[in-house]
Amino acid sequence: MFIRHLVDFNDLSLAEWDILFDTARDIMDNPSKYMKSCEGRIMATLFFEPSTRTMFSFQSAMLRLGGQIIGFSEPKNSSVSKGEVLKDTIKVISGYADIITIRHPLEGAAFAAAQECKDTALINAGDGGHLHPTQTLTDLTTIRMEKGRTDDLTIGMCGDLINGRTVHSLIKAMSHFKNIKFYFISPANLKVPQRLLSMLARKGYEYTETESLEEAIPHLDILYMTRIQRERFTSEEEYNRSKGIYVLNREKLASAKPDMLVMHPLPRVDEISHDVDDDERAVYFKQARYGMYIRMALIYHMLNSPTENVPLPKLTDTDAYCDNPRCITNHEHYLKPMFARVKSHPDIRYCVYCEKQYKN
Repeated sequence: MFIRHLVDFNDLSLAEWDILFDTARDIMDNPSKYMKSCEGRIMATLFFEPSTRTMFSFQSAMLRLGGQIIGFSEPKNSSVSKGEVLKDTIKVISGYADIITIRHPLEGAAFAAAQECKDTALINAGDGGHLHPTQTLTDLTTIRMEKGRTDDLTIGMCGDLINGRTVHSLIKAMSHFKNIKFYFISPANLKVPQRLLSMLARKGYEYTETESLEEAIPHLDILYMTRIQRERFTSEEEYNRSKGIYVLNREKLASAKPDMLVMHPLPRVDEISHDVDDDERAVYFKQARYGMYIRMALIYHMLNSPTENVPLPKLTDTDAYCDNPRCITNHEHYLKPMFARVKSHPDIRYCVYCEKQYKN
């Protein structure tokens, strides 16, 4: 049994993740076996913000499975430019397609869209600075392929950690594995959100926050570099204060372990020098290719296995208001805000859409 929708990596059980990894490896070894496995099926790629690599990865995955694709790459090419709300777009497109991938600048948009997909599968291809679960699948596939394990690792995450949805998803995912240690490398204004640090503390995971890449790098099995995301800043001045603060080059790489992996979700701007590309530890281009295979595995199972919906958490305070300006509920006004309680801390509630936490 597989999930109908993938909004958050945590929608998957670890058993399902193992199945996806094994399927991806089989696709790599036996591509002809899967060439017609989604023949006659249609995928809609609805990209409300641009992302060449993620969109091409999904589209290549579907085409290699024998399916077809429709969709748009930015909202000006859709009825959104005429004022259509997300709910109506999803309801219409779900009548045309068997599976939808959605990328959206607002946090919680994928969760909102999934509620409108009754008979169509939906995959979150990134929602604002919130989550990016298929990038997490890509990252885990890369780690397991290159390291041979997902336990007993020290991982450093460097760059824009407050807006980095790939970082947020990977932190949540790695917290399911054993003996994981984290180094969070960022300036003070781009630190990991407190809700994720609180989650790690509740689960007993060790983490270190530092502003120094040079201090952290000798300890790492994996260095996950990210760009400073211009599109997430409210002003050019604020962005300019943070850009270029971390640059990985050969000189800094010299103090790293000989088998440390250098990963990056791409695109890069200036945070990894081109002189690193030929180092055998740099696996970010392999990482992009692994992403296509794991997305093939995900699409294959979501379209060819019995599926079920992930149940909603137990809701409370549904008349409350989320004050996150990037939450979908503050832009799509037909949506009723929904809150739930953190199981281990009932005094903390969170928005079901964007996961912002509030203390009573």
